[in-house]
Amino acid sequence: MNNDPANGTPVDLVIEEPAWREALPDIEALANTAATLALEGAGLDPAHWTLCLLACDDTRIAGLNHDFRGKAAPTNVLSWPAFTLAPKQPGGLPERPPQAISGLRQPLGDVAIALQTTRREAENSAIPLKNHAIHLILHGSLHLLGFDHETDDDAETMERIETRALARIGVDDPYLRSDAGQPHPDR
Repeated sequence: MNNDPANGTPVDLVIEEPAWREALPDIEALANTAATLALEGAGLDPAHWTLCLLACDDTRIAGLNHDFRGKAAPTNVLSWPAFTLAPKQPGGLPERPPQAISGLRQPLGDVAIALQTTRREAENSAIPLKNHAIHLILHGSLHLLGFDHETDDDAETMERIETRALARIGVDDPYLRSDAGQPHPDR
């Protein structure tokens, strides 16, 4: 576990599907960028938090989706938060996660992303795989921080953080494309 703040990166990356390295040789840097954007977007210092990212294939994520959500199909991204941080009212900000023991990073939970679904969605939307993967990891990381899109108000809050964060690194608003057929992350 990436518990040492001196490490400087918030993501422990597990690459289960080797084709991720071929598709995105810089996946580790992309994952850390996305998680850092999520943490900063939620007003948290990335030096104090960590998460685990599983870079897998459609078969693996379909099994996880079935086991944890009762949906026997692949999806693009899944999240398992370590804490229940949901906002008290729709559209509100989630509770802040508890701080770790001094000198350690606090684990926030786990995220899984599937290569084939992510690639297919990027191709169908004519956007770079890199941009779509960053968005999905950012999205999954925000779920770990208590953000969701169960109501329109919650979705607006989460999407505002995502679009601002992505704009910081030159990635276009993914929700402008969502209205044109791109599925919302994790649906």
